[in-house]
Amino acid sequence: MAAQNRQNTVSFSGNALKWIAMVTMFIDHSAVVLIENRFLGGQTAAMDYALALSQPGPWWKLDMVMRLIGRIAFPIFCFLLVEGFVHTRSVKDYAMRLAILACVSEIPFDLAIFGVPFYWDYQNVAFTLLIGLGAMTAWKKFEGKAVFQVLSAAGFCLAAMIVDCDYGAFGVFLIVLLYALRENRRWQAIFGALSVLWENSAPLAFILIYFYNGQRGKSHGKYLFYAFYPLHLLILAGIAKIIG
Repeated sequence: MAAQNRQNTVSFSGNALKWIAMVTMFIDHSAVVLIENRFLGGQTAAMDYALALSQPGPWWKLDMVMRLIGRIAFPIFCFLLVEGFVHTRSVKDYAMRLAILACVSEIPFDLAIFGVPFYWDYQNVAFTLLIGLGAMTAWKKFEGKAVFQVLSAAGFCLAAMIVDCDYGAFGVFLIVLLYALRENRRWQAIFGALSVLWENSAPLAFILIYFYNGQRGKSHGKYLFYAFYPLHLLILAGIAKIIG
């Protein structure tokens, strides 16, 4: 009976969370690239329900729903980054992969989101994850020295602001928070959800994260996200170009 209860308990593996994050990210980016940029003149319904619901036609409502779904993705990626950092054999190799991803993805990101191959005022989320990885490395290095941990985290948050990457200092702060609370899933989920209240539906991601079972899953798909991120942006940019 106990074994049966464990089997019936809701849980998510790392790969399950990764798939959920990728699918919701694709939905979110589809809304931005194909609806907001093409049909709404660059305006977003994600943060203004009253505006979206008051507008005629389906595009505003569809955009609002898709963006609300998409808000789930980033907290999950931050959580998976923390898990990856904790379990990686080489932080240096992990950082190198993220750095390559960030650089390779920048042109696809700029093409999809801004319609130009180079947009220097805003960088893709892989840069945020890379800076967050650096922040966790510093936090671990200064273990037992709270003042230095806080100062280093603040420094990396400032770096994210200077680079002006997606989610910026808020994203790096979330990564450090999830790492600092990694030993207590309940507090990790509660404070993680509180830290992203400004992102509408983003706190819902922590319901899924709370039920993470600590397992990677049957199919590791180690490089799946690395390929998916720039490719899906290129595909969306191509569709947007065809739509005109």
